Amino acid sequence: MTARPGPARPAAPRAADAVVPALYDCVIRHARTAPVHHGFEHRTYMWLVDVDRLPRQPLPLRALARFDARDHFGGTAPSIRAGLDRFLASRGIDLDGGRVLMLAHARVLGHVFNPLTLYWCHDRADTPVCVVAEVHNTYGERHCYLMRPDGEGLAEVPKEFYVSPFFPVDGDYRMRLPEPGERLNVTVQLRREGSVPFTATVSGTRRPAGPAALLGRAVRRPWSTAAVSLGIRRHGIVLYLRRLPVMRRPPHPAQEGMK
Repeated sequence: MTARPGPARPAAPRAADAVVPALYDCVIRHARTAPVHHGFEHRTYMWLVDVDRLPRQPLPLRALARFDARDHFGGTAPSIRAGLDRFLASRGIDLDGGRVLMLAHARVLGHVFNPLTLYWCHDRADTPVCVVAEVHNTYGERHCYLMRPDGEGLAEVPKEFYVSPFFPVDGDYRMRLPEPGERLNVTVQLRREGSVPFTATVSGTRRPAGPAALLGRAVRRPWSTAAVSLGIRRHGIVLYLRRLPVMRRPPHPAQEGMK
């Protein structure tokens, strides 16, 4: 049977809805062990939101946090939820309108860059179904990985997308993706030929997401998503100057369900 996007879920309150929207004060760490040792740490903030109830800020703060459909999946769907449903339908999954939590950077002052956006997908009975990891590289490309984590939140998937110019498109990702609560703890490891040459972690603490909290973070970390993008490029330059060989970037056609 062909999967179909489910109808919009009822607006009845759920216990889990009390935790979203939320802000997480985050520390993002990258650790590279091969072919050279290199690491960095970046502090930022991220949002956890219900894709069916995206927060809308008061007019004076609206430029500090927007969630646009053009920034996710193929960028052509009328909403983020519609883009997700279209991607899942192409893989035979129908959430039947179930709850979806998204962890992402919002668009800030007209700019957004999400190296990794995570979607925790549930069915109408609120049973976890899958996790979608949407990856963006600095070349304007995007790719989604569909995963079904085990009871410990662990999942593995083959690497299919060019991200770092210093790693080829091979190996596997091992991800630890527990659904965020008071704490956020996400780990992504690249595994190649029995080794773990790269590990990224995102850890954080949940905070209320009111206008005052948003304004405070915007003052402390202005243009936060641009800082993420610039930081990645800066460390790329450092690695290039250390004479790491640059791997050819292969063509990346749009995935099914992402056009």
